Amino acid sequence: MNSMARQHALTTAEADRSAHAAPHLNDAARWNAVAAHDRGADGLFVYAVRSTGVYCRPSCGSRRPRRDRVCFYATPAAARDAGFRACKRCAPDAAAAAADPWIDRIRRACVYLSNVDGHPALATLARRLGGSPYHLQRNFKRLVGVTPREYAEAVRLRRVKRGLRRGGGVTGAMFDAGYGSSSRFYERAVPKLGMSPSEYRRGGAGMTIRYALVDAAAPLGRLLVGATPRGICAVAMAATDAELTTLLAREYPAAAIVPDPGALAEWTAAILAHLTGRRPALDLPIDVQATAFQWQVWQALAAIPYGETRTYADVASAIGRPRAVRAVARACATNPVALAVPCHRVVPAAGGEGGYRWGAERKRSLLERERGAPPNTRPTRA
Repeated sequence: MNSMARQHALTTAEADRSAHAAPHLNDAARWNAVAAHDRGADGLFVYAVRSTGVYCRPSCGSRRPRRDRVCFYATPAAARDAGFRACKRCAPDAAAAAADPWIDRIRRACVYLSNVDGHPALATLARRLGGSPYHLQRNFKRLVGVTPREYAEAVRLRRVKRGLRRGGGVTGAMFDAGYGSSSRFYERAVPKLGMSPSEYRRGGAGMTIRYALVDAAAPLGRLLVGATPRGICAVAMAATDAELTTLLAREYPAAAIVPDPGALAEWTAAILAHLTGRRPALDLPIDVQATAFQWQVWQALAAIPYGETRTYADVASAIGRPRAVRAVARACATNPVALAVPCHRVVPAAGGEGGYRWGAERKRSLLERERGAPPNTRPTRA
C-alpha cells in the first residue's frame, strides 16, 4: 500500500492509556486474550460467564464460552460484587499472587512518566522502580507496546494538544509540556500534530471533510466514506445514516463536514467493488491520525491477501513484535478506515471470527464473502 507511506504517524495513542491503571485493554483485546488463554493477561482482568455464573482468569483452561455470554471485570472483587463466583479450576482469586510481577512496576512507571517534566533517563527510572534498565525497557515494551521514551514523548505531545485545545498560546503549550526549546518542539511534536500548532489550537477548524453514504447490502448496512483533500479519513458501517454522521462529527468536532457524494464517487465505487470481489486489492490514499505502532500494524493488515486471514500473533510476528499481541488487537479495534485497512482479516488463534469494531456479524459476512470469491480474484503476495 504505497500511498499509505505518505500519511501522518502520531505517537499519542499509546499515552492515552490510563495513568492510574495497567495498560488499557478494550473488550475486543480482552476477548482475544481469553480466546488465546493468554497467561500474560492474568492479573489485568477477569472474565465472567453469565450462563454458568463463574468468573475466571484469562488463561483458564476451561472450554471457551460463547462471546455473547461473557462480560469483563477489572478485578475479582468486582466480579463477585456482580454476583459471580470464582472458578475452581483456575482459582482467579489467587491471580494477584501469581500475576506478572512487572505489571505493578510498569503501572507505576506510566504514572511517573505521565507526571514528570522532561525525559528521565532509563537508568533513573530503573532505580526508582527497581530492576535493571535492560529488564525495565524489555518489560515496559512487552506490556505497553512502546519503550519508556516513546511513552514519555507521547505524554508530552498529549500535553501540547491539551494546551492548544484549551486555547492557550503555542509557546505556552510548548513549555508547559516540557519542551526546552522551540527547535526541539518543531522537530518532534509539530510533524505529529498533522497540522500546524495554530490550526490544532482551533480544534481543526478550517478543515473540510466531505462524505458519501451508500448502501452496502445486508448485513453490512449503510457505509460512510469520508475524506479530506489528502485522502480517506473514515470508512464506517452502521444501520442508519444518522449513526454514521454522528460518528464522523464526533471524530472531527471542529471540522466543516459536508455531504459530497460526487467528489467521492470514484473511491466509493472502488470500495463497493471490493465488497463484491470485483476489486480485491484496494490501494486508496489514506489520511488518518495514528501512532507509529498503529501504522505499522495497519500496513501489515494491508498485506494480507484477499480471502485469507491471519491471527493476532501472526501480525505481531510480521511487524517484529511477537509479544505485542494485545497491542495489535487494540490497533485493529481502533482502525477508523474499515476495508481500506482490512482489520476484519485478523482472527483469534483459538478459532472463530473474534471481535470487530463494526460488529461481529459484519465481520463474519465480510470473511464469508472473501472466502467465497473465485480463486483468480485473489491477489498474490507482494
